[in-house]
Amino acid sequence: MSFKNRVCVYCGSKTGNNSSFIPQTKALGHALASNGIGLVYGGGSVGLMNEIANATLSRGGQVHGVIPQHLYDMEVAHENLTALHITDTMHERKAMMAELSDAFIALPGGFGTFEELMEAITWLQLGIHNKTVILFNIDGYYDKLIEFIDEAVQNKFITEDNRSLLKTANTIEESLHHLPFYS
Repeated sequence: MSFKNRVCVYCGSKTGNNSSFIPQTKALGHALASNGIGLVYGGGSVGLMNEIANATLSRGGQVHGVIPQHLYDMEVAHENLTALHITDTMHERKAMMAELSDAFIALPGGFGTFEELMEAITWLQLGIHNKTVILFNIDGYYDKLIEFIDEAVQNKFITEDNRSLLKTANTIEESLHHLPFYS
């Protein structure tokens, strides 16, 4: 199978306490691989990061992990990937993940996931890249964030045009349909 496009998936280094998070994360990994879409992610062997990497690999998918040296040294890196890129800093990690990817999907996660999502959408807004950014709202995890973003639009901190840049999806199929290269 040919893997022409890659999606960067931002997600937690923990699995969370919602019984939907792991199966939906695995199903997204399976769907990426089955559709010839490679995965780029944070390179970890823990949490939802580990789940999506293993699920993608289990279906013959390509997985590129990007991890900073200090996390690699803590022995949290996934060692069985298509490629593992080790960077000096978190800033280099994020830049490389963006460079290797053709789109972004955010799954449930914590501060790191939030920060990566916001940077990806900010970079799109500023024209630093022109890649689709998708918020996969598994089981309503991001409902309050979406509500807050819409409030920022109402308060004129985010324009309607910029709000439309952030795609939201409640299912894997909706997430995939937002990808410009998905058929």
